[in-house]
Amino acid sequence: MNVFTPTRTTPRTIADQAATEPRAIRFLLIALALAFLGLFLFAPLAVVFATALAKGWTVYREAIADPMAIAAIRLTLLATGIAVPLNLIFGLAAAWAITKFQFRGKQILITLIDLPFSISPVVSGLIYMLVFGLQGWFGPWLEAHDIRIVFAVPGIVLATVFVTVPFVARELIPLMEAQGSEEEEAAITLGAGGWRTFWSVTLPNIRWALLYGVILCAARAMGEFGAVSVVSGHIRGQTNTLTLHVEILYNEYQSAAAFAVASLLALLALVTLAARGAVEWRARRQLRAAQRRREGPTHEY
Repeated sequence: MNVFTPTRTTPRTIADQAATEPRAIRFLLIALALAFLGLFLFAPLAVVFATALAKGWTVYREAIADPMAIAAIRLTLLATGIAVPLNLIFGLAAAWAITKFQFRGKQILITLIDLPFSISPVVSGLIYMLVFGLQGWFGPWLEAHDIRIVFAVPGIVLATVFVTVPFVARELIPLMEAQGSEEEEAAITLGAGGWRTFWSVTLPNIRWALLYGVILCAARAMGEFGAVSVVSGHIRGQTNTLTLHVEILYNEYQSAAAFAVASLLALLALVTLAARGAVEWRARRQLRAAQRRREGPTHEY
């Protein structure tokens, strides 16, 4: 009787198979990837920084130190600083509920989480105008109580929160589904409470995916344009974020100043890419270590 042992496909075997491809094919694929990155990533970045510094460091510093630019930076950081923690809490709660429990409306919750991916940010901004605008559903009541949502900071925060809702939850849900609930059930069986189980079992298993989702959420919040453009009112020094400030400067033919401020967004994007790469590398390293521990020593006969 012949006994066949199935061959396990691992990252190492996939890499070995890829190495057997003809050298010309590998070089062609690498060249195409580098050309794509050079054309759509490095070239625009180079243009941004070159144009920003075209008139010298003095003009660059003045554009960055302008009071309107400082106000835009503060508002961008404020909206991001509020949106990211809120989406962190919501993403954790939603992922926990979806992956650990069965309940009515589960599919509806998943659909709502994906809603910002399918709706244009401009449309979401118009929805906020319909709800909180002066002619909207709650507009007269808000006006009577001297509460401003749109054309004010709360509207910008709400728009930023909406467009960044999916990022944390969508990073956690697939991972938590793959991990299952066995470890949490074992901890509860041994007498651990809910919070102890979360902090000691669940959080260590998802921390890299959680950090990855937070990085993506922060990057999306700082670069948002469409939704905040609708609800901001474009009031200089009050409701203009960095992206809106760049648009105003460019429309006023202040190209050097516009690209100088845009270079800040480019730097933030580069920092985000670096942080994202570091998190991915750390997560892959941890995954390989965990796989080696599970497989244990291997022996060949």
